[in-house]
Amino acid sequence: MHTQDLKEILTHHPYPGRGIVLGRSVDNQKAVLAYFIMGRSENSRNRIFAPTEDGIRTQAFDASKMTDPSLILYHPVRVVGESTIVTNGDQTDTIRDGLLAGKSFADALRTREFEPDPDNYTPRISGLLHKDGSFVLSILKSADGDPSCCCRYFFRYDHPLAGEGRFIHTYQENRDPLPSFEGEPRRVSLTAPDAQTLADELWSHLNEENRVSLFVQYVDLTTGQRDAVTINKHG
Repeated sequence: MHTQDLKEILTHHPYPGRGIVLGRSVDNQKAVLAYFIMGRSENSRNRIFAPTEDGIRTQAFDASKMTDPSLILYHPVRVVGESTIVTNGDQTDTIRDGLLAGKSFADALRTREFEPDPDNYTPRISGLLHKDGSFVLSILKSADGDPSCCCRYFFRYDHPLAGEGRFIHTYQENRDPLPSFEGEPRRVSLTAPDAQTLADELWSHLNEENRVSLFVQYVDLTTGQRDAVTINKHG
């Protein structure tokens, strides 16, 4: 698998949906985490990322316009112990509760499936970033749009390379219905020296009409210090 330019991928994909990037900084000193959400409906676009004690949550920008909070409001990022969970739905809490109960990342996700939103059946994408910078990514998706079968894929990266990451997103193409992501998480270059630079790069290459919110965090592998940046289209 060749290394791809993340900015180039986003430029040519107007609606990847929700996306997770996990990897290692170019100086090999920091773990890198990024998560973004996009939206085509007014309900999906009416959101912002708000900080919490252990990460971030989605909330309505204008509560009076929120028509259906299901599948919209959740905690995308939560820290549990010395690890960080990032997902595109309320399975963040499923993973967190499972880890606290002594279960593995995979065991926790075996209790969940793709989202119940026909005809898209949006896949659940999840990541777990460990203190040493190793990480796991997962996708739970329907069998090519058939909800009678849930396909579960897990990808573990024990020794991430400096300046590289893995990118997984919900939708393979911008069609109707939206087809689920296919294959192994994309291998992408991460050359930005800090969280702000990466956030600015990603935000500028996300489709201007569909982008909603972005969260980027660099975690120092020696001290554990977190450098986080949030960008919201609203507010």
